[in-house]
Amino acid sequence: MRKAEDEWQVYRTRFLIRAKQLTRPLEFRDALGREHHGQRGDYLIESSDGTQRIAPREIFEDIYVAMGSVVEKWPSLAYGKGTSTRAVNLARGQHPTCQA
Repeated sequence: MRKAEDEWQVYRTRFLIRAKQLTRPLEFRDALGREHHGQRGDYLIESSDGTQRIAPREIFEDIYVAMGSVVEKWPSLAYGKGTSTRAVNLARGQHPTCQA
């Protein structure tokens, strides 16, 4: 092996996200028609562009490190044309299946 192939590289995620841990199961279909399913303890994740997904607890807690509570909302461009009211409400933390 060449030296470059033997050396470890350090990685980090490139994006900040917001997330809430689910207190009960949640299922939803995103704007692209993909179904998302989560169980109690999994995390509802929102990216800065407003897209949402669910990550299993084990994976989420292995990858992400908490940076504190969110005091600001994402920029308004996160809720672009075609974003559903439900998606906006989820992004604002207005979903009954998530912890506050």
